[in-house]
Amino acid sequence: MTNTVYRQLESRPDSYQEWYQQGNALRERGCYKEALAAYEKALEYHPHDYWAWYRKGTILEELGLYREAVDSYTQAAAIQPDNYWAWYEQGCIYLEELEQYQQAIACFSKVLEAHPEDYWAIYRLGDAWRRLGEYERALLYYDRAVELRPHDYWAWYRRGEVLQKWGDSEAALASYDRALAIKPHDYWTCLQKGITFQQSGRLTEAIDHYTQALNVKPESESAWYGQACCCVLLGFYNRAISSLAKAIALYPEKYLELASSEAVWDKLRYHPDFISLINRDRQKEQ
Repeated sequence: MTNTVYRQLESRPDSYQEWYQQGNALRERGCYKEALAAYEKALEYHPHDYWAWYRKGTILEELGLYREAVDSYTQAAAIQPDNYWAWYEQGCIYLEELEQYQQAIACFSKVLEAHPEDYWAIYRLGDAWRRLGEYERALLYYDRAVELRPHDYWAWYRRGEVLQKWGDSEAALASYDRALAIKPHDYWTCLQKGITFQQSGRLTEAIDHYTQALNVKPESESAWYGQACCCVLLGFYNRAISSLAKAIALYPEKYLELASSEAVWDKLRYHPDFISLINRDRQKEQ
């Protein structure tokens, strides 16, 4: 912390309560560096104060200093081990910013020791296990989440994603349907239903859902390419080439490579329109 910041702050009354309240006021105004200095001064008076450590952690998090924020939350949790917020905020940083999923699981599990029905800790435990590829464990937490909040879109959507990756297409589709009942015409759910139908060989239904996704987000290269692959497998070659052209226009580097290498396009290798599309777009890339 710079001397200038401290000089500005030290002109105020010098007590724990004043420093702590000043930190709160500065935090609310978005003056994060000055707020951090105020909380540090408060901790000089009360080094075992939970809330000063916790608030210091929130400021460090705002400043993007995630390791330091975790350290501050850890200090707070050591003072009040049953306090929800220090464990929860640590878990979120490990999950979203540091991508250290085992540490996130440990933090959210501590939350559940004191608050066993806390929706957000349960939901984020599902997220952590999902990102580790532990789909069966993730599903247990998403199941608990939808029991607690049956009208929560994200829990149903993530549950569907886990079931899809786990290979249970029918259950995944049912979960996506619950998500769509809550949030109709949602792009991501329509896209995932398209992918799931495609993986199951239900190509006409896949095309229908890719089309629904494109109605919401016409610039979705993933939906255009998925639709193109389904069309070529069904023998709708002109539509396949047209959809492929849309995907390539949006993301040429990726979809030129896929069109050149994936076996699904073997039937069109010598189709003049396919050859023209690939050669034209390769020339643009050069």
